[in-house]
Amino acid sequence: MELEEEEPSGEGEVEEMDQVISNGTPVKVTRTHFPGAVRKKAYTFDGLGSFFTREWDLAEGRGNEFCWYHVELPKGNQKQALSAQYLIDVLCPPLKLQDILSLVSNGPFCGHVDGALVFRVNSPGPASSNFTLRIAARITENSLITVSLGRVPRLGFSPMGQSLLSEIPSVENPNLARGEEEGDAIVIREHVLEFLLTMNHSEEADNPVPRTLSNLVIHVIDTHVDHIQDIVTKLEIELDAVELEVDKGGFSLKKQMLDDRRFPKMHLNLQRLLQVIAYGEQVFPRVREKCSTKSWFGSEDIVSLEEMIGRLRRLKENVGFIANRVTAIQAGLDSWQAEQINKKLYYLSFLSLIFLPLSIITGVFGMNVGGVPWTGQDDPTIKAGFRNVMILSVVVLLLLLLCFTFPAIYARIAAWRRQRALRRSWSLNRKSFLKRTVRGESQDRVDGYSRI
Repeated sequence: MELEEEEPSGEGEVEEMDQVISNGTPVKVTRTHFPGAVRKKAYTFDGLGSFFTREWDLAEGRGNEFCWYHVELPKGNQKQALSAQYLIDVLCPPLKLQDILSLVSNGPFCGHVDGALVFRVNSPGPASSNFTLRIAARITENSLITVSLGRVPRLGFSPMGQSLLSEIPSVENPNLARGEEEGDAIVIREHVLEFLLTMNHSEEADNPVPRTLSNLVIHVIDTHVDHIQDIVTKLEIELDAVELEVDKGGFSLKKQMLDDRRFPKMHLNLQRLLQVIAYGEQVFPRVREKCSTKSWFGSEDIVSLEEMIGRLRRLKENVGFIANRVTAIQAGLDSWQAEQINKKLYYLSFLSLIFLPLSIITGVFGMNVGGVPWTGQDDPTIKAGFRNVMILSVVVLLLLLLCFTFPAIYARIAAWRRQRALRRSWSLNRKSFLKRTVRGESQDRVDGYSRI
């Protein structure tokens, strides 16, 4: 029995190996390798505040040491099955197929798989979108395996060195040549400063080294929340710039925005981001519940996890405010477009007002009947043709006017009849009331006194 696996579209090395299943039958399994398709990082932490890189062997830590293995999937238009093949290539063995599926599948998840705690926050959007975020983790007592879609800022660790944020900067002088520095200060260019303003975190060199595995798990979740915060900050800056452009822009700019469907696309991206935040709100409280029962998970990390859940809720509110702003800008553009259409219709109606009498005159005097004035058609047999056609046109016009005005006339007649009937009933009721009152007073009078 031979099992063949379809070769993916990308280039890869194919290796065939024989395996023996439980009943003793040899099975040839085709395994595809994708060298360089994913980025891998492996660290070992000694539990004392130090770390070093290690080989990709997926081994567990010993004693106080713990290991971290991170896989970065490429952002592109590849299918989810191809991402699963990438993970199978780098994580199997020792991981099994159920471990791979729990890490790469879409949607929120938190539970134990094969004795390890697994959680994922994978949005089902297109992998090439900047608003599709995916992070998954497999946690054991002495190791952590994480999978992310694309690069997550500040996720990794780098040796301590000179950090840009710890330097005294100077303003860029346009009179100096490129690459020159003013004294000992570091010159920060404008585009670098704009990038730093969108960051909600420091550099990788400034990351505190975790001393326990629970610190590392909190670090991974914290960087995921920071990544969402960065996207929200960039959206706010972009939206502020767009609002300024709309206020100052003219006809061509607004029409280009409507043709490009810029704000509907932005609204769709916001919905994808809201989905990522909603997945985090579902998963991270369950992670907190399950980790609180672990002896190796610190209580201070539980508090940190609760703070991150609160940050997610605040981010959700902030994204909702941004969505309302986008809706308001789109409504303003729609009203502007409707105003432009009304102006064009006004011009068309003005032209029709000019040419309609002319078309009526040409139509009347262009009729193929006898007796048309100023044409010299004096034949008595056809002289009444024009008059008959005009009488017929007037009759048709009166019928059309009657059809259009009949509902209004009928409504007025019905209202008048209803009002008349109401007045008649009111007068009859008043007369009967007066009669009953006079008759009752005459009967109630006894010896010149009235009954109270």
